[in-house]
Amino acid sequence: MASIKVTERIGAKAEAVWDLFRDFGGVQRYSPQIEGCSVEGEGIGAVRTLTLPGGLELQERLEAFDDAARCLQYSIISGPLPFEDYLSTVEIREDGDGCHVEWSSTFEPKGIAEEQAGAMIEGIYRGGIKGVRGALGL
Repeated sequence: MASIKVTERIGAKAEAVWDLFRDFGGVQRYSPQIEGCSVEGEGIGAVRTLTLPGGLELQERLEAFDDAARCLQYSIISGPLPFEDYLSTVEIREDGDGCHVEWSSTFEPKGIAEEQAGAMIEGIYRGGIKGVRGALGL
């Protein structure tokens, strides 16, 4: 099982950053490359279907959610990405006048090298964090 972790500091209050991530169906607020998002169900077990450029679809399921700890986990249950058994964790931790976003995952590469899959996932996470900064006007 491969893993990747990205940790970045954002100069915004943890609650403001968590507000973006906690909205499982609101991923477009900080990921403008996502063309559409629909959610079936509520809370743990909810499934979001993301429409990607080119009309491709990716389905993710909310696996864990802890509002007080500002932490959630989701898995990919179907889609075109070259990995499987993907489980991602997002944690937001206060740090003075800002916060740290820790976005990590475990996965099995499928059809590509582990380094390629890890670089792809890292790019997604860094792009998402950049989108959070943009959504907060930073």
